[in-house]
Amino acid sequence: MSSADLGCCSRIRSCPKPQGFLASVITKGLLAVLLFGVCWTVLKGECEPGHNIFGLVILFLSAVCGGKLVGAITLPNLPPIPPLLGMLLMGLVLRNVPYVNDAVYIDQNWSSSLRSIALAIILTRAGLGLDPAALRKLKAVCVRVAVIPCTVEACTVAVVSHFLMGLPWIWGFILGFVLSAVSPAVVVPSMLLLQADGFGVQKGIPSLLMASGSFDDILAITGFTTCLGMAFGTGSTWLSLAKGLLEVLVGILAGGILGVLIHFFPSEDQVDLVLRRSCMLLGLSVFCVFVSHVARLGGAGGLSTLVLSFIAGISWDKKKAPVAAVVGRFWDVFQPLLFGLIGAEITITALSTNTVGLGTAALCVGVVVRVCVTFTVVLFAGFNLKEKIFISLAWLPKATVQAAIGSTALDMARSRGDEQLERYGMDVLTVAVLAIMFTAPIGALAIGLAGPKLLQKYTEIEETNTQADKGGDVSPPELHTHTPQAAESKL
Repeated sequence: MSSADLGCCSRIRSCPKPQGFLASVITKGLLAVLLFGVCWTVLKGECEPGHNIFGLVILFLSAVCGGKLVGAITLPNLPPIPPLLGMLLMGLVLRNVPYVNDAVYIDQNWSSSLRSIALAIILTRAGLGLDPAALRKLKAVCVRVAVIPCTVEACTVAVVSHFLMGLPWIWGFILGFVLSAVSPAVVVPSMLLLQADGFGVQKGIPSLLMASGSFDDILAITGFTTCLGMAFGTGSTWLSLAKGLLEVLVGILAGGILGVLIHFFPSEDQVDLVLRRSCMLLGLSVFCVFVSHVARLGGAGGLSTLVLSFIAGISWDKKKAPVAAVVGRFWDVFQPLLFGLIGAEITITALSTNTVGLGTAALCVGVVVRVCVTFTVVLFAGFNLKEKIFISLAWLPKATVQAAIGSTALDMARSRGDEQLERYGMDVLTVAVLAIMFTAPIGALAIGLAGPKLLQKYTEIEETNTQADKGGDVSPPELHTHTPQAAESKL
C-alpha cells in the first residue's frame, strides 16, 4: 500500500464519527432504504406501488416509525404510551387515506399468513415464559386472579353481544374470550417499572400480576380455540362441541409429543446449540399453527404451540434464556407487522356505526364487570383497600392477544366463503381493535399513575423500621412482616 493510501486511511480514521441520536437515526434510515432496495432488486415489479411486496415493506416501515414516535411521547408525571398503539394507528392510516390505500396494497393471504406466524411467536414466548416453580407455588389468590375475571368477562361479553349485537351464542363466546385476555405487552413492562422503584414488592403485587397474566392468556386462548372449533364445525351442536373438545385434546397431545422430541433433539453436544434449538422451536411452532388449518382443526395449533414451548422450557431449564432472547428478537420484527396488519384490516367507511357503538358498549360492560370481579376475588387475600383497587385497575389493558387471535375467525370465515360468517368475523375483529385502542393506553396510564399513589414503597418500610428502632411513631404493623423475599416465596 502506498504512502498516499496510508495517509488517506489515517485521515479517515481521524474524522469525527457521528454518535448518539443522530447516528441512530441515520443507521435506521439506511437499514430502511436497504430493505426496500434489496426487495426491489430481487422482486422488481412486485415492489412497485400497488403491488403486494411494496405494501408490506411500506406497512412494516410505517408501523416501526409509528411505534417509535408514540413510544417517544413523554408527558410530565405520566407513564409512556405503549408503542403498539402507534403501530396499529399506522395500519389504520395506510388503509383509510385516499390514494395511499391504492398504492399500499396487501394480499389477504399474505396478511393472514404473517399474522399466523406472529401468533406462533407470541404463543412460543408465552410457553417459554411459564415458570414451573411458580406453578407449584401458586397460592389460591393467583389462581383466582388468573381464572375468575377472565371467565366471568368472557361470559358477560357473550351475553351482552348476543342481545346487543345480534351475534349467535357461540360467536358471542368467541368475542368474549378474545376480549377477556389481559395484555402482557402492557402489564409486564409497567409492573417491572413499579417493581424496580420498590412499589408493591413487599406484598409481591408485581410478581402476582405478571404470573397471573400468563395463565389468564392461556385460559382465554384455550376457550377461544374451543369455541372456534364449535363455530366452524358441521352437524349438530353436540357434534360441534365434541369437535371443539377434540381440538383441545389434539393440541395438547401433539404439543406433548413435539415437546418430548425437542427435549432430545438437538442434543447438547451439538455446535450452535442455541441457534439450532431456536430454529427447531420456532419452526415447529409455526408448523403447528399452519398444519392445524390444513387439517381443519384450527384451534389445535395454538394449544400445541403453548404445550410444546412449555415442555421445551422445562427440559432446558435455565438454558432456555438464550432461546427466549432469540424468540424475543423475532417478536421485535413481527410485532409491527402484526399490529400494522390488524389496523390495515379495518376500513372505517365500511364500518357500521351500529357495530361500533354496540361493540363499544359490550366492551365497556365487560371491562367494568372484570374490574369489579377482580376486586372481589382479592377481598380476603391480605391486601389493603388501595392495593385491591390497584390490582383491579392493572387488569384492564388488552392488546397483544387481541391482535393475535382477533382476526383468526375472520380468516377462517373467508376461507369458507361464507358471507354471514365473514360478517360475524369482522364484528369480532372490529371490537378487538376498539379494545386495543381504548384499553391499552388507558390501562398503561392507570398502572403508571395509580401505582405510586396506591402501593406502598419498600423504602418507606425500611424508614418505618428505623423509626420503630428509635422509638418513633410506627405505621400499620402489617407492613413490618412483608419483605421482597417473603413476597416472592408466596408465588
